[in-house]
Amino acid sequence: MEQPAILAEGLEKRFGDVAAVVGVDLAVPEGTVLGLLGPNGAGKTTIVRMLTTILKPSAGKGTILGFDVATQSDEVRERIGLAGQYAAVDDNLTGRENLIMVGRLTHQPRGGIVARAGELLERFGIADAGDRPAKTYSGGMRRRLDLAAALVHRPRVLFLDEPTTGLDPAGRLELWTVIEELVADGATLLLTTQYLEEADRLADRIVVIDHGGVIAQGTASELKRELGNTIVEVVLADPSDLDAAKSLLGEVGPTDLGDDRRSVQVKVLDSGPAVLDVVRRLDEAGLAPTSLKVREPSLDDVFLSLTGHSATDDEET
Repeated sequence: MEQPAILAEGLEKRFGDVAAVVGVDLAVPEGTVLGLLGPNGAGKTTIVRMLTTILKPSAGKGTILGFDVATQSDEVRERIGLAGQYAAVDDNLTGRENLIMVGRLTHQPRGGIVARAGELLERFGIADAGDRPAKTYSGGMRRRLDLAAALVHRPRVLFLDEPTTGLDPAGRLELWTVIEELVADGATLLLTTQYLEEADRLADRIVVIDHGGVIAQGTASELKRELGNTIVEVVLADPSDLDAAKSLLGEVGPTDLGDDRRSVQVKVLDSGPAVLDVVRRLDEAGLAPTSLKVREPSLDDVFLSLTGHSATDDEET
């Protein structure tokens, strides 16, 4: 069996008495994308820092292309690229100068560094701004420059730690397109995110992390299927009726209260009869909904079901 490009076995990290990561197992085949999904403080960045040799694991083992992250860090660093949560670029250098500097720091052949910088500026759509100081770049341009810098030495494995943090929706879509192009070229990616739509769109498989441990994993479709095929969402005019409605509709299927505190969500397998049953029960109880919506489950629903809170509830720890 071919060895995964990224492998973690029982990976743990402790800071004193605090267990930041506990017994994490990951396996990412070459040419695929693994999405690490979880809220701030869940342990995603700590996992990335161990696998990229920035932190030494307290226990367990991690390998990149067969090289041990703890004992063969030089070999690992030669083969990986890392783009963190915030663009690591020098504001006073131009985009081109930033890439040339990275080329020199990664010991690339001097004769090819300038050409490589120009190639990456073109590929990431920032060639027109290549000779402007990075401090004049927009947030989306800075993120693209940061990602280009992670690719200067042509790594086979790329770690993207919340790459679209701080971007507006347009900038996020632009960066998603760039990441999809990298995958199409055969890159192996580990992507951390708290954006559920991002994991759904980019990742071949998803590992859900909460409080330092793996709580679920699978494809987006597999995770959604665990909730049932359909969600019936009922919005009530009077929030004081929510508990009664939740108890009543619990006889139809598993229920949750919506984040808006005005709706009840019922997970069902057969939407047609279930919708009729929901309406009939509410009518008999004198609970009039202001709206009723039938939809497919999302990764937001998956995360809420698994953890009891949304992916953005926690603050960074």
